[in-house]
Amino acid sequence: MAGGVGSRLWPVSTPQKPKQFIDILGIGKTLIQMTVDRFLPVCNISNFWVVTSEAYVDIVREQLPLIPEDHILAEPEPRNTAPCIAYASWKIAAVNPNANIVVTPADALVINVHKFAAAIRKALNFTQCTEKIVTVGIEPCRPETGYGYICAEEKNPDEVVKVREFKEKPDLRTAEEYLAAGNYFWNAGIFVWSCRTIVSEIHSHAPQIASVMDRIAASFGSWKEEEVLHELFPTCEKISIDYAVMEKSSEIYVIASDLGWSDLGSYSSIKDNVPMPDDDPVPDGGAAKAVEGDNKVIGRDIRLFGCEGCMVHAEGTRMVVVSGLKDYVVAVNGADVLVCPLSEEQKIKEYSGPQAN
Repeated sequence: MAGGVGSRLWPVSTPQKPKQFIDILGIGKTLIQMTVDRFLPVCNISNFWVVTSEAYVDIVREQLPLIPEDHILAEPEPRNTAPCIAYASWKIAAVNPNANIVVTPADALVINVHKFAAAIRKALNFTQCTEKIVTVGIEPCRPETGYGYICAEEKNPDEVVKVREFKEKPDLRTAEEYLAAGNYFWNAGIFVWSCRTIVSEIHSHAPQIASVMDRIAASFGSWKEEEVLHELFPTCEKISIDYAVMEKSSEIYVIASDLGWSDLGSYSSIKDNVPMPDDDPVPDGGAAKAVEGDNKVIGRDIRLFGCEGCMVHAEGTRMVVVSGLKDYVVAVNGADVLVCPLSEEQKIKEYSGPQAN
């Protein structure tokens, strides 16, 4: 899934080129390229599919030239993740109704890639021989209030176990209780199922979307496919797969592990994941580094004086000088500049909106 606009990371991420298509960590690869890389141990590149906005198709082709062109699916307009996943699933079913499918966002980070591949293989083996759904859970390392949670029947790391229920983003006290309980995991939005299972589940729990997809699928391979897609896809209910299927189905399981996962949805999360000097070397072309005072910078010529705990993201610019700031984000992209306390970064979407003053 590669259709989001990444508005919380303005001005680095923009509607014209959102975060999944940016080298957001300054390591020489974009997030969608890193996503493909981590799945190559479990899937041949010829079996990758990308669902994105019509506006981003050319970017996908440029950044992922080995993915078959007819596997790059363009949504006429965003309708949230349930129609996105349904569209891809119906397309895959037309090619191979016995396929086993992994659904993943294109804009997250996973550090423990070998452990991740092992978890995905185990989930695929489970869904291949059952009519169950497996979601990937992340063992929480802090009482995070910005993520949804998965409550499992038991804590059994790296094994497939039954899900008791999904939980919305909690307040701090509730998040602390989840952390202490040990059987609550962050919801990474990564799902594993067979093609037959997800098509059946969408028919059962989201019949309006299924009905639209059945009508669109009747045009697959014909001269009028694009016309029918443009006419019918926007009529799909706008709903997430969590609400449409995951919270309604009784056949949900989770495999949870410590994967070094982050959704990279804020400048703080980027700061936490910029490579340290003792990490693996940044590849050629990378521009990230840690500097004195717990500062992290991404850019070619960034000069900090008397700063502490700052995140400066200014790749592609000339010299940037920052002096005397503590716990700030400074982001530069072309003519757009953001200077904001990291404590207020959740307001960036509001600041950069059309009504911002």
